[in-house]
Amino acid sequence: MIGVQDFIRYYDWTFEYVRSEYGEEALQRYWGEAIAFNSQAHANGLIHAKGLQGMAQYWGHTLESEEAGFRTILDVDRFRIDMYDCPSKGFLISLDQEEYHDYCQHCMGWIKPIMDDAGFTIDHEHNHHGQCWWEMHPSGRARPAAPPPIRDDRDVRLRPNWEQEKHDLWLQSRPSEDAVQ
Repeated sequence: MIGVQDFIRYYDWTFEYVRSEYGEEALQRYWGEAIAFNSQAHANGLIHAKGLQGMAQYWGHTLESEEAGFRTILDVDRFRIDMYDCPSKGFLISLDQEEYHDYCQHCMGWIKPIMDDAGFTIDHEHNHHGQCWWEMHPSGRARPAAPPPIRDDRDVRLRPNWEQEKHDLWLQSRPSEDAVQ
């Protein structure tokens, strides 16, 4: 069995290998098939069985065990994660390693197929420096174009180090043109 540090580096190397050998579409398929419905079958099962509560159960346990800097909100129509310090991305940053150009994108790559299948949409943004936010909602509900900040220090977007060079933004499970470049 490999340790978590080796796993993170192999994950990053694997993403770049698949992309360079087979193309970006193949990497998207890898995330959507091998990760979403194979290695993350337990997350898929919880989300299908329990919806928003399953998300809270899965990510609460996972992020606690990874000792991530985060907080979550679960209410009647959404589940939200604010990630202040992603341990995986933080580890790669500390090593000055980034084989695949957008390591953070793999989360959306495996989470989106599960959410699509389970009937949820995602709003998500990451800044490529180990910080992101997620909001998962039942599909088909009318919502504003972008979720407003929570307006307290729990919202990662209000942190002083949130503004970085580049952000990737997804609204209603689709990449947004409003991403900061």
